[in-house]
Amino acid sequence: MSEGDENDELKEIEQYFLQEATEMLEGLDNYFVQLEHNPDDRILNEIFRTAHSIKGSAGFIGLTRIVEVAHHAENVLNQLRTGNMRAEPAVIDIILEAMDTLKILVNEVRTGEQADVDIDGMNMKLDLLLQWGEDTSGKGSSPQEEEGAAAEMSDGPRQEQSPDQPLQVPEAAVPSFPNTSPPLPPSGPPSSPSSPEASAPEPPPVPKVIRPASPREEGHGPDGAGGAKLPEGGVEVDQTIRVEITRLDSVMNLVGELVLGRNRLVKLSSDIGGVTNFEQRIKEVAEAISQLNRVTTDLQTAVIKTRMQPIKKVLGKFPRMVRDLSRKMGKTIRLELAGEETELDKSVIEEIGDPLVHIIRNSIDHGIEPPEDRMAQGKNPEGVVKVSAYQEGNSIVIEISDDGRGIDVEKVKRKAVEKGILTEADVQRMSEADAVNIIFLPGFTTAENVTDVSGRGVGMDVVRTNINKINGSVDIVTQKGAGSTFNIRLPLTIAIIQALMVSIGSETYAIPLASVIETVKITEKDIKLLSGSEVLNLRDQVLPLIRLRDEFMVPPLSGDDGIPEGQYVVVVQIGTKNLGLVVDNLPYQEEVVIKSMGQLLAGIRGLAGATITGDGRVIIILDVGEILQDVSLRMKKATPTFDPASSERLEAGV
Repeated sequence: MSEGDENDELKEIEQYFLQEATEMLEGLDNYFVQLEHNPDDRILNEIFRTAHSIKGSAGFIGLTRIVEVAHHAENVLNQLRTGNMRAEPAVIDIILEAMDTLKILVNEVRTGEQADVDIDGMNMKLDLLLQWGEDTSGKGSSPQEEEGAAAEMSDGPRQEQSPDQPLQVPEAAVPSFPNTSPPLPPSGPPSSPSSPEASAPEPPPVPKVIRPASPREEGHGPDGAGGAKLPEGGVEVDQTIRVEITRLDSVMNLVGELVLGRNRLVKLSSDIGGVTNFEQRIKEVAEAISQLNRVTTDLQTAVIKTRMQPIKKVLGKFPRMVRDLSRKMGKTIRLELAGEETELDKSVIEEIGDPLVHIIRNSIDHGIEPPEDRMAQGKNPEGVVKVSAYQEGNSIVIEISDDGRGIDVEKVKRKAVEKGILTEADVQRMSEADAVNIIFLPGFTTAENVTDVSGRGVGMDVVRTNINKINGSVDIVTQKGAGSTFNIRLPLTIAIIQALMVSIGSETYAIPLASVIETVKITEKDIKLLSGSEVLNLRDQVLPLIRLRDEFMVPPLSGDDGIPEGQYVVVVQIGTKNLGLVVDNLPYQEEVVIKSMGQLLAGIRGLAGATITGDGRVIIILDVGEILQDVSLRMKKATPTFDPASSERLEAGV
């Protein structure tokens, strides 16, 4: 074997190790959170086997730094497995730091750049923890009591300690690092994500994670909940995807039928010269096209399914994040997860990570009260954050709820005025539902001080921006003193959508049908002015209007005055906001494939992409969310709500 072949083989082995180690490490965070709440031999054995496998694989290809940390962690895990050490929060903190260190070292191999991580300090901490477990086996002391002596230890070389000496955990522990390597598909324990917060100064009670048992979790198969330690940026973009063989078989069968349909059409078109019965030939062509249409539709569905991934890929990241944040903030929080088997398109999965992170962090920081405050209000000192997902029609609904203090609408209004985001007149005009949505405005926050958790006013803006980007919507239901619920509605896929075609003069645009509520035919006299803006009184509700002709500066047709007698209003909804788009005609509805606008046109506001229609024309697909945002900023007012006074003004045409 040549030297080049040997190098290629080594690289292939190393790549497989990186894939395997990444997925196995991602699976450990959730196991440790479960272990902390409910020690179980099955979980302990799975964790121990994972650490042992990583050590063995790393040793095979000579990755000594990984072997060293994995070996020390394996010794501690063996103490837990044999019952000589309890899975207390302080113990889990140290082991989780070791797992974070292993993630950094694995990523070090991937990038080829040496990580700035204190291997000796981490190993010393694990050794001291191991010694404490051996010395205090059967005694009543805990590692929390021993951590008090940590400050007395210097940062000098590691020293051997006598068997009678208690554990002294150094404060100079290895810090937590966010994982930067994407999850990949080799076999291993079920993966489960975590958050970057690894340091835990004080040990308040640990959050519990409640989820319905699933066959994949019980079997520890490769499709178990997975994900990396969640950095502030949310979900990394995977370059691979795991697809079930049955789904690929279905695609292959449909491709076979597609080939047969193609052959049939080719045959019918090739011998058209000798046709004598044209009616019969037209009938045969129509049958072949009908068959081809059916197969194409089935193939489209099958291909979409190959891109579908369980939402547990995202939800599984939160137990570790909630654990670390609750310990850091001195709160007792139980995380409940439901609907983890619900499937979403891979592209939607990648976009939804950031919004969920920010909402959950907000619930923990702003929503859930400290235990003493909850007890004073007659609540259970343990707060609850629940994340559930389910399919509803052609949409996926994700609900994030907490039983905390809820959103103080008056405080939100007051803060918006203080920060100059809105005027006093604006907030007085708002309904409660409109006022709650102020939290999504850029730069808005109710936090008095900026911390590493919140206070900069960017989190909720990220939520709305990312959800709007994938044609989703977010709505808030809140009750002061009882908690809040964020309802996120997402499309199953963002590659192929149903669209309503609208025409303005000679131009045709596509509006995603998921955001369309209804269409209304009007005349020019139905449009009124309210506070200088055009509105429509639609069933006793004031609907703000925007003329797409003016928005896109579409010139009138030759001989046209630009104001047709009969017009249509397409009522669209984003979140709790409704907007009427005034167009000339509604030609038809069509299923379209969204294509990128390319680099030159990618930054244009209000455009989601383009598509090619059945007649070969290129049609622009509108981004209704961005249009609504731009209109709101331009008007500098919240959408007015209907009242008798505004009704009189509408009737008067003012």
